[in-house]
Formats: sequence, C-alpha cells, structure tokens
Amino acid sequence: MNINGVQIDATFAEAFPMRATRVIITAQNLKWAYHAAQAMTGFATSVIACGCEAGIERELEPSETPDGRPGIAALIFAMGGKTLAKQVETRAGQCVLTSPTSALFAGIREGDKIPLGKNLRFFGDGFQIAKRIGGKRYWRVPVMDGEFLCEDTTCTVKAVGGGNFLILAESQPQALAACEAAIDAMKKIPNVIMPFPGGVVRSGSKVGSKYKALSASTNDAFCPTLKGQTKTDLSPEIESVMEIVIDGLTDEDIKKAMRVGIEAACGLGAENGIRRISAGNYGGKLGPFLFHLQEIMA
Repeated sequence: MNINGVQIDATFAEAFPMRATRVIITAQNLKWAYHAAQAMTGFATSVIACGCEAGIERELEPSETPDGRPGIAALIFAMGGKTLAKQVETRAGQCVLTSPTSALFAGIREGDKIPLGKNLRFFGDGFQIAKRIGGKRYWRVPVMDGEFLCEDTTCTVKAVGGGNFLILAESQPQALAACEAAIDAMKKIPNVIMPFPGGVVRSGSKVGSKYKALSASTNDAFCPTLKGQTKTDLSPEIESVMEIVIDGLTDEDIKKAMRVGIEAACGLGAENGIRRISAGNYGGKLGPFLFHLQEIMA
C-alpha cells in the first residue's frame, strides 16, 4: 500500500488489555484546570516505570461540566484495577486537591467503582461534609482557598493500551513534523490519549533485553545509527524514526486515532521526506490486540 508516496507496511501494531477511568477537573478558569490536569497526568508515559499511563483527553465547555465551570477531561490507564485505584487516588490528592479553585468529578459512570474523594475527604480532619445530589455523593473538604469539591467515586472499564505506529523519514525534522501533524489530528478523536511527551516517542522499545533486569530495550532494528551493526529494518535513506503510542477505551477508538494520524503524516508525503509507516510488531509477545495498518487504511 502507498499513500501520497509513503509506503504503508504490511504489518500490525500489537497492544494489550488495560483498565481505565476518566476524571473531570474543573477550576475558576481553563488556565487553572490545565495546571491541575497537567500535574495529575505528569510522569505517566509508560506503565514500565510510571505505574500508569495518563493524558489530557480534551477541554470541556462549562456546559459540559458538573459545576458549570471550565474543565479538562483526563484519561488514566493501568494494568489492573488495584493499581489504577492507587494511582488515581495518589495523583488526585497530590495534584488536584492542592491546585487552587479545583474540583474533581467522575468522567465514567458505569463499571467497577474506585475511590475518588472517598478517602481524600479525611484531609478535612473531621470538618468535611458529605452531600448527595442527583443520586451522586460528593465531599466538601475545607481548604485554605475555600472548599475542595470532589465526587465520592469514579468507575473503571476495560481498555486497550499500546496501540502504535512508526513514522520513518529521511531526517529528524521531517519525522517530527509528520508526528506533529498526526498528533494534531488524533487529538480530535475522543476516548484516546497519546501519553508520551507531545504524544511522540523517540525511544521506541522492543520486548526484552540482553540485561536480565530489563523487560524492554531500544528497538535496534529501527535505530538509524545501528545500521550495519544489527539486523536493521531501515533502508539507506531512512535517518529518523519516531513512534506514536495510543491508549484507548476500546480497540475501535484506537483504530480511528491510528487512521487519522497516519493520514495526517502521509499528507506531508514523500516530497517532504516521509518514506514509510510501520508499527511495533513483537511477534505475539506483547498482547492480544493486533492493529493491521493496511486494513485500517483501506
């Protein structure tokens, strides 16, 4: 398959099951909602070392939030429900409770419940007050700028992590430009996040390592500086490869995001140095979800 002079490899991205939840953070204005959301979703690029993968899904208009203020929807993914609950509670306590004017609400209403404000309320040292509105329980926790309003619980659902595709280009600036175009398009798709910095990974990994302590290591077949030293997957003109990783609430969400992202990257075309689109295929070692590039782009 070829799109605008860009080869689409006959391969697939391999992904794995996760648990996920969505939270809604509101504040006096969007600036402060972003401060809280960026802190809560910080250091959450990969479950390999961060405990969870998280990111901002989208901005919310006041008409879309429970308290009628500007807000941010954030998605948080983990390998299991217990880990996810711990990550959500820790990050909410350290990053949202502490952020001026913030409030925190559930963003998913069906599934397995986990605490949101249920335990954070104890920060109120006995002065916290419970309120039940519309069948939902909230906590009003007194803090120095007024009150921290937090819903009692949120819900978790089955999800998919590790969807991905690789952009192969003639130079580093060209690869990055294609990634930026892809991310701009993918941010418009609901129910997905791209958890790495700016949505882009320059250190794609393979499963395993020559060092027993490591579960992942550099994807040497796609490293341009290792041509001639390893079994490379790169032709001579490829000098830079970057990866976009996608976590989604369903496999269909990931397919939609991959499609618009690849379309955007290919939009720059071969004349701008974009030569191939490939994917992280680990031979079945990583997970049961297979996203075939050519089927997605057909």
